[in-house]
Formats: sequence, structure tokens, C-alpha cells
Amino acid sequence: MASAVQKSALLLCGDYMEAYETIVPLYVLQSFGVSVHCVSPNRTAGDRCVMSAHDFLGLELYTELVVDQLTLNANFDDVTPENYDVIIIPGGRFTELLSADEKCVDLVARFAESKKLIFTSCHSQVMLMAAGILAGGVKCTAFESIKPLIELSGGEWWQQPGIQSMFEITDCVKDGNFVSMVGWPTLGHGIKVLLESLGAKVSSLKKNQASVLFLIGDYVEDYGINVPFRALQALGCKVDAVTPNKKKREVCATAVYDLEEGRQIPAEKRGHNFFVTASWDDVCVDDYDCVVVPGGRSPELLVMNEKAVALVKNFAEKDKVIASMGQGKLLLAATGVLKGKRCASGKGMKVMVKVAGGEAVMGKGCVTDGKLVTAASATDLPAFLSDLSTALGLTVMF
Repeated sequence: MASAVQKSALLLCGDYMEAYETIVPLYVLQSFGVSVHCVSPNRTAGDRCVMSAHDFLGLELYTELVVDQLTLNANFDDVTPENYDVIIIPGGRFTELLSADEKCVDLVARFAESKKLIFTSCHSQVMLMAAGILAGGVKCTAFESIKPLIELSGGEWWQQPGIQSMFEITDCVKDGNFVSMVGWPTLGHGIKVLLESLGAKVSSLKKNQASVLFLIGDYVEDYGINVPFRALQALGCKVDAVTPNKKKREVCATAVYDLEEGRQIPAEKRGHNFFVTASWDDVCVDDYDCVVVPGGRSPELLVMNEKAVALVKNFAEKDKVIASMGQGKLLLAATGVLKGKRCASGKGMKVMVKVAGGEAVMGKGCVTDGKLVTAASATDLPAFLSDLSTALGLTVMF
């Protein structure tokens, strides 16, 4: 989507940064034309940082799972705050190290002095403390273990009223040029505030709110569900996620695929849990403009379920938008949706697309053919988000 004003963001990275809090803002901003530089101290463009998922797996505290790696695309030593509109600092343990790095602390302080937007999440508010930014009563939220430190640093602790669990939290807080979130469960609202703070204007060709249904199951691709789900929330869409055999508020496991050195195909690793937002029997196709089938291994489960196959067929019969990425095309193949259609495909889906009567387009991350939007893999999510937004009649301009 072309914008009148070019926006730029700096993503401050490090080992064991929270994957969800890194990938969602990165891909969402890129999808709407924002230039994002990913940097880390003492590393250069082409180096990689390890990312981790943090989630509650039945213990009293969250578990940290190593998932994959992010390749840096810029040099830390070349950074000039005046060239950026925002600095984004994900959560994760890397901020403990960076908060003792004078160059990093000075960088954050310079963004604050320039009145540039600073976006923090979960534990990365420690960078604000290290830079002395919270003194004077700056309103701030974070993972609750950070509350005493925020208050000791002169900040004002904020917590969404009436909350019993962090998974019920939907809001973030903005105080001047500082935006802070409790963690990844609030990314939908957090990305909305981030876009608005950067001057984004969202317009729609539809009179009514666009509505999107995600069809998922266990081992759905982590970024394939979380990135578009949170992005569409941020754009003001009604968004739901369902699976045939689970009810609202039950959990689907997700998977992250990491191409490790020397491997022919990516290794599968457990990702974040994803909470189903609606029960199957409550879903009516007429209430939605689009169905999205993410990748991962969940399509193998869904293609064996008659209700899931029938649901996608119903969307097709009513001439609604159908979108998919990666292995999600397996379910589309079973419904006949791919017949006579061009769709983006990686090597692994080429045969499936062909036998389903479609044309596999290799080497192009995202393809739109009529009301069918497909992406080859999760790394093509920026293009996928852009094309899907267009298919829903949404435009984002800065």
C-alpha cells in the first residue's frame, strides 16, 4: 500500500527476545510500507538473534521455549535516532543484558530526548528505567513482576481494571511518546496504538466492519495465526478463530518452523498457545467476509474433518474471500477451491496444488487470483497481509 509519507522504525533485538512481540510488529509495519531496521549491539547486518516463546504451560510461571532466529538487516553502529519515527523494544531476557550496555541505554535516551515514539512490551520497560525516562510519574504497564521497579524508578504503574488473568488484558497504555504493553496477549490493541501514533489512517470500502474467521487446529503455524489475527484486530476488523472439536477459550498448540544450519527442511518447535475465540456451533458463514486457513500441521487435521471441509466450501459457494498460507492449501485442495486458480507455493505444496487443478506460482511470496489470496510461507506474511487487507477493502495510509 503506497503512502504519502515514508515511515521508519528501529527494532532493537537480542538473543532470547520474545518471538511473538518481535515478529508481529515487524511484519505488520512492513506490510503497510514502513521501513524496519533490525539491529543488535556488537552485531551487524546478516547476523542472527535467537528468539524464544514465553507461555504458561501448567506451571506457576511462564516457560521459555527457544523457537527460531531473526536475521538482522542493519548495523547498530550506523543508527541515528533522527532517521526513525519509533524504536520498538520487544520483551524477553535480552533486555537485562542491553540495560547494562551504555550504547543501548544512550540510544533509548536519545529517542526520548527527540520526542520519538518508544514502544515497549512485557520486560523491555527495564530499558526505560535504565535511561532514567520514567522519573516524574510516566504512566507505564508491564509484566506484573516489573511493577516494583517501575515505581522505584519514579514511574506510575497502570493496570487494566477488572482483570483476573494476564490473558484477559486487551489494553496497553500510552503516556506522551511512550507506549507500553503487558505482553503479547495485548498486541492487537498495541499495534492499533502504534499505527495511530505513527499517523496511520485506516479506511474501508465497506460500510460495515470487515469480519474474518480463522480456521485452525493443534499445531497451526504460530506466526501464521498470530500475525494476521493481531493485525486485523488492529485495523478494526471483527476477528474470530475456531476449530471443529474445541470450544471458545480452549487452547490450540502452535508450531514454529526453524531452518537450522545444515538441514534440508525446517525443524518444528512448540510455539505459543492460541485461545479459540468462538465455539464451532456458534459460527455462521454469513457473519464473515473471509475465511483464513493458516499453515503448519493443523491442515492435516482439518482435511480429515468433514465439518471443516464443508465450512470452506460454504465460503466458496457464497463467493467470499478465502485466504491461506503454506500447508493451509491442503485443506483448500480438498474443497476444490484451487481448481483453475493461480496460487503462491513453496516446493512442499507444489504437487498438492497441481493435483488440485491449480497453478503453483513459485518464487512469488503472495498471489491474489479473484477472491483467493495465498502465500507460500510465513515469511511472506507482510505481502499476505497487504493483499488480504486489499481484498477486504481496507487501506492503510500514512
